[in-house]
Parts: sequence; C-alpha cells; structure tokens
Amino acid sequence: MRGLWPPFVVIILVSFMFVSAVYCASLLHLERAFPLNNHGLELHQLRARDRLRHARLLQGFVGGVVDFSVQGSSDPYLVGLYFTKVKLGSPPREFNVQIDTGSDVLWVCCNSCNNCPRTSGLGIQLNFFDSSSSSTAGQVRCSDPICTSAVQTTATQCSSQTDQCSYTFQYGDGSGTSGYYVSDTLYFDAILGQSLIDNSSALIVFGCSAYQSGDLTKTDKAVDGIFGFGQGELSVISQLSTRGITPRVFSHCLKGDGSGGGILVLGEILEPGIVYSPLVPSQPHYNLNLLSIAVNGQLLPIDPAAFATSNSQGTIVDSGTTLAYLVAEAYDPFVSAVNAIVSPSVTPITSKGNQCYLVSTSVSQMFPLASFNFAGGASMVLKPEDYLIPFGSSEGGSAMWCIGFQKVQGVTILGDLVLKDKIFVYDLVRQRIGWANYDCSLSVNVSVTSSKDFINAGQLSVSSSSRDIMLFELLPLTVMVFLMHILLLEFQFL
Repeated sequence: MRGLWPPFVVIILVSFMFVSAVYCASLLHLERAFPLNNHGLELHQLRARDRLRHARLLQGFVGGVVDFSVQGSSDPYLVGLYFTKVKLGSPPREFNVQIDTGSDVLWVCCNSCNNCPRTSGLGIQLNFFDSSSSSTAGQVRCSDPICTSAVQTTATQCSSQTDQCSYTFQYGDGSGTSGYYVSDTLYFDAILGQSLIDNSSALIVFGCSAYQSGDLTKTDKAVDGIFGFGQGELSVISQLSTRGITPRVFSHCLKGDGSGGGILVLGEILEPGIVYSPLVPSQPHYNLNLLSIAVNGQLLPIDPAAFATSNSQGTIVDSGTTLAYLVAEAYDPFVSAVNAIVSPSVTPITSKGNQCYLVSTSVSQMFPLASFNFAGGASMVLKPEDYLIPFGSSEGGSAMWCIGFQKVQGVTILGDLVLKDKIFVYDLVRQRIGWANYDCSLSVNVSVTSSKDFINAGQLSVSSSSRDIMLFELLPLTVMVFLMHILLLEFQFL
C-alpha cells in the first residue's frame, strides 16, 4: 500500500509542472523534438513523455518563435527590397521570397510558370516549385473552405475540369500574378523557450504562380515569389498561429546601411523603447491613424482630415514598398519646412522633378528630425536618412540628397525608406503596431508567447555574414526533470 507523499515532494512536483509548462508548451504543435544536446536518450524520452502527459494542461499556450534570415536593402539603387528564404516540399527546396506586409498570401513560381523570370540580377538562383516532385504536396480543391470562405479577399476561381482552387492577385504597382493553391510542408527553425529546434515543419497552403505580369517579369530584381504577412486567414502567420504553432505576432528589424539584411521573426521582439499605436479596425492592410507631422519639433499646418482612413485614403505600413508616399496636403508643408531650416547651409535644387539638395557635410548634422505622430500617443522619429535618398555626387564634390517621400493623392504609405533601422512589432492579438529606432545589426530579445505573463526570450544575433542564435543553458529544467524521475521511482515503493 502506498502512503501519502510528503508536502515538500508535492511542492517540487507542482513546481516542475509549472517550469515544464513555460519551457515545453510550444513543442506540442511541432513535428520535431528538442535535440539531444548531450543530455542523453533517457532524458530526451522523459521530456517527450512529459509533453504528452501535460498536453491537456498546456492547450492554452502559444508555440515557439520562428526565425527567418533577411537579405536585401532599402537602397533602390542596390536592391530596393528585403527578402527571406523559405523551404517548401519534401524533400525541401529553398525559395527566395520578398517580405511584404501589404499582402496576405505566400506564393512561389511554379515550374510551369509562363512569363516568369528565369534569372535574377540580385545574384540569386531562381527556383520553381514542382508539386509532382514533392511527396507531401496536395491539391486544394474547389470545395475547400479556402475557396468558399466569405472573408477571403483575394480573387479566387475554380476550374470544373481540374477542380483546382485558383487565384489572381493585382499589386499596387500594376504587376500581377495568377496561379493555384497547393498545400505542402513548410520547414523552419523554431526557438522554444531557450532552445533552438532545427527543421521544424508544418503543413500550410500557399500559391503556385503560373503567370506573371508587370514588374514581376523583370529580371533585375527578380525573386522566387512574395511572402505576404497580412492579417488574412491565408497568411502564414495566420495559418501557424491558428494551430498554436507560433504566436499571433511577428516582428522585423530591417538594416538600412551597408549590405542590408536584418531580423524577421514570428514572435514579439522586446525592447524598452517600443511605442505602440492601435490598428484601424476592419482594414485589409496595416492602417494606422496618423494625426500630425512635426519638423524640428514644430507641428506642420496640415488638416488632420488628410490622414483620415476611408476606402480611398489613410496611412499604411508596407514593407513591400521601397520608398515612402505622402499625401500632397502633407508633402508640400513638409518639404517647405525642411527647406526653411537647411537653406542657409545647403543648396536646394530640382532634379528630374524631385526636391534635392547639394550637401558638403553629413546630412545628419544639417537636416532636422521629423516626427510622425500617431493615435495612442506614439511618435515615429525620422532621422534625415529616413526621408532622404543619396543620389551620388555633383561635379563640385558635394553629395546630392533628394527627398525620398513621393507626393501622392489619397493614401500615405510608409515603405522601407521609413521602416529601416527600426524594430517593428505587428501584434495581431492586441491589434496594434509598435516600433523603436534600433541598430538592426545587434541582437534582439524575443518573447516566446503573445502574453507578457511568461516571457522567456532567446536572443537572435544578426550580422551581414552570419546569424547566430545565442542560447542559455537549460540546466534548471534538466535538473527538475531528473529530480522528478528519481522521486517517482522512489515513491512507487512507499
């Protein structure tokens, strides 16, 4: 007959369950387990058994952080876009896809794609997805909820002959693509608690492009596809978070200078200086309420109605846009304010219709800071490099810089020119976007949950030559697992 366990044993066991929940919850939804890390097979088996035993307790926890590499830059004369790599299919094949917060769907070029580039001026090899070569690829049929969902915002259509769910996308620059949806395995690196799990995977739905038009057909900046990070149900962030694989939040830090690159994670970057502004509800894009603009601390005379959100106007955050676009009601007073401040020291000129300046010294010393003020009391401080673009040197040796904002009607778009050298957090749970100026070559802390109740952040270290994940020791967890194992064996005989 077994006696009652002493109170200290109960405390230890309850403590273990809590610690195990913090570190292991994310593993429930991933197909790969912790690496052995020299802890031995027996300990590995214990952790696997613990995960199964605690499954019911941990159903409410969100999974781990997913880390993607970032290449490219905001410089329109070098690359003018940021892209990452995704691995799709079985065996996995790697694709370079543009990071785009202005659209929802991940799509790559099919092997049968018509009018698709075959070479790229970015120095990357273009790959084409072949569903017949993947053992895990599946067809998305017309009866699938993806084709019938009322919230699906993309143009879907079905062929009665092939029973394939097809799509057609048209982008703001006039380019377009059409193709069909497939389901297949996405491979990624996950960070759970303080451990890295290589080659985790999940089944997702993505687009297979069969036709392209416009700028998508050009070879100078061709990539394999587009990685949409919108809020739609077909975005990868929505698909993974719905199944509890990742938090419903993603973050990026796009490096502006040098060779570019940066950080992209499905998770929340934690930084004390981040300020947040609420998203405008019921919008297809990441719309924010821009209230006012200040230059050198002085508010500009802009009617707030120019920024009001409607079907034809508003302010959008879009990583798929290279420059930035400012409505005329704000562009003119912005340029006038900058001119008034710098005209005694620099030479304003007009080049190809753009407002430019001949500068003999650093622009950071000569040009003022600008502040975009958003709802919720959040201000986005722009350095001169965030609204100016270098255009080489003049005959006299002075550098020519031009206003990077483009004058438009209706919609203000904050593209890579503004987004670079800042942490951006897209918190879809709380429906807000946060940002902070940051050196994106430095490491960042990332939360593994969408709640601040259990912050256990790893560190992602990014440089132009390598990406290192700095992990802490899991000694406290392994010790607790070992103690529980011993205690369970001992008290079987009480």
